[in-house]
Amino acid sequence: MACDLRSLAAMSGRVYLIGAGPGDPELMTLRAARALGEADVVLVDELVDARCLLHAKFTATILKVGKRGGCKSTPQAFIERLMVRYASRGAVVARLKGGDPFVFGRGGEELFYLREKGIQVEVVPGITAGLGVAAALGIPLTHRGVTQGVTFIAGHSSRSTNWAALNDSGATLVIYMGLARLREITAAMLAGGFSSATPACVVQDAARATQRAVLAPLGSLAQCVDDAGLAPPALIVVGEVVNIAALHAQTTEDRHVRRHH
Repeated sequence: MACDLRSLAAMSGRVYLIGAGPGDPELMTLRAARALGEADVVLVDELVDARCLLHAKFTATILKVGKRGGCKSTPQAFIERLMVRYASRGAVVARLKGGDPFVFGRGGEELFYLREKGIQVEVVPGITAGLGVAAALGIPLTHRGVTQGVTFIAGHSSRSTNWAALNDSGATLVIYMGLARLREITAAMLAGGFSSATPACVVQDAARATQRAVLAPLGSLAQCVDDAGLAPPALIVVGEVVNIAALHAQTTEDRHVRRHH
């Protein structure tokens, strides 16, 4: 009987895995805002803009479960147990993540864990940071006559990446979480056949008022980024489409974009 009661309690609560988008709270989806407004408890990631929480009801409990590379982070297992604990008590829980839950957001792990525990869960997609960077700089990640594909890569685990194959593909590359290893990554790309003249950029705080960007050839990108003092969170974009961003910056006289030749 006790087991049945626990099952009923778990069914009365639920979890939303919500993507908050790349930064600007206006880039949240309408569905994300509505789901956040239903939540009794909100578990919010480090990179989520605080203004996104304006969509939460004033009675909601807000729990910061920040995770950022190189800093003290909330353990993933603890976050998962916390979601189950509140949902099992009948609460509506919002797990609010930057970008999209299923793009380097560990949303898949959380989805499987919650389902194994019998918790109702819904995934609310968001604009991933790679798309936010493209929109902010005017980069079409795919462009007729230039490239017909895009590849997202986790920079912190890129040591096993087949750079030669990616070079042959001609796809635009968007590298997440790679700034700390930028010199190592660019050296590996050059060793894999990429030209040192390949257009590239690093964007800090994409889609935010504090956005800064450096555009430079791949061979000098790391030095240019060091000179500019860019810091995480930042994304790296490599490919011929970056030249379109350079033209856009010249047209708009964007003072937040440094161009190097």
